[in-house]
Amino acid sequence: MKVLNLQCVSGHAFEGWFGSEEDYQSQQSRGLLTCPMCGLAKVLRMPCAPRLNLSGARTPSTGIPMAPTRPGTVVASRPKPEPDARNAQTPERAQAEAILLQAMRHVLAHTEDVGPRFAEEARRIHHGEIEQRNIRGEATPVEVQALREEGIDIVHLPIPDALKGPLQ
Repeated sequence: MKVLNLQCVSGHAFEGWFGSEEDYQSQQSRGLLTCPMCGLAKVLRMPCAPRLNLSGARTPSTGIPMAPTRPGTVVASRPKPEPDARNAQTPERAQAEAILLQAMRHVLAHTEDVGPRFAEEARRIHHGEIEQRNIRGEATPVEVQALREEGIDIVHLPIPDALKGPLQ
């Protein structure tokens, strides 16, 4: 199992779990990797520090000694993507995103999904035709405008696709 640090071009950091390097490469090449926060398919693999147990480390069995390095010397590296100041992942941004995801999960857990019947159901609840309950669903911009003109309070809350169903 490989756990990789990933980041979308908008700066949202997340983990990806893959069965192998080939699984990661295959999903990346087919455009299946998307950001769970914004849904963008432009995902970058970020550097990570794997935990290595070096307590019994020795010179490789090939007989070729490893070259000594000075502390702080970089032996090999790959170019890091240039950070975009507008999309930089700061601790404050990460905390705000976590709070937003928690709020979205709460909404999903405490509402009934009525899908494309949202406008119809909202009207029926508003006019007292059916029992009041918390609902969510989809509505066109025209339906949203009509509901607001009728005095029906609604909130537009885009839910990331990753929260709509179980993660695989």
